[in-house]
Amino acid sequence: MSLWELFLIAIGLSMDAFAVSICKGLSVQKAGMGHALTAGLWFGGFQALMPLLGWALGTRFQSLITSVDHWIAFFLLCLIGGNMIRESRGEEETVDACFFPRAMLPLAVATSIDALAVGITFAFLDVKILPAVVLIGCTTFALSALGVRVGALVGDRFQNRAKLFGGVVLIAIGVKILLEHLGFLG
Repeated sequence: MSLWELFLIAIGLSMDAFAVSICKGLSVQKAGMGHALTAGLWFGGFQALMPLLGWALGTRFQSLITSVDHWIAFFLLCLIGGNMIRESRGEEETVDACFFPRAMLPLAVATSIDALAVGITFAFLDVKILPAVVLIGCTTFALSALGVRVGALVGDRFQNRAKLFGGVVLIAIGVKILLEHLGFLG
């Protein structure tokens, strides 16, 4: 998997965290640098941790399912992407103004569950996991911190568009992986 593809996956995975960060920015009277850094650390940290856990699980079972790994990668990425697109069509989420761990932990876990599945996919594709999780974590950190600031400035107009974009990117990468393994792309 190329660096460009990993970067696109990182952006796709970070869209849920970006959307929630926008909501967090909307929820506070004045979003400061501390709010942005808090969101970036929580969301970026969990987006880096979850694919690492998924990769660890996937490598344990890799030898059992190597013949269908491309189908699994395709299915998981399309499922995650489709879910993000479905969520983008729904109502806006409401998020409280609290940035304490009791509020941030559930949000960080909820926005990074899809990264766990991507980590499993990484194991099947023999992705170098450390550079991948660093890229995913840093990208999510930056976009989450930016999301808090954007939310404070422009409101919730971009939340659903971010999820839609992320979903489309993940599905496109899943299709590309499948087409490569079937021999349609070189």
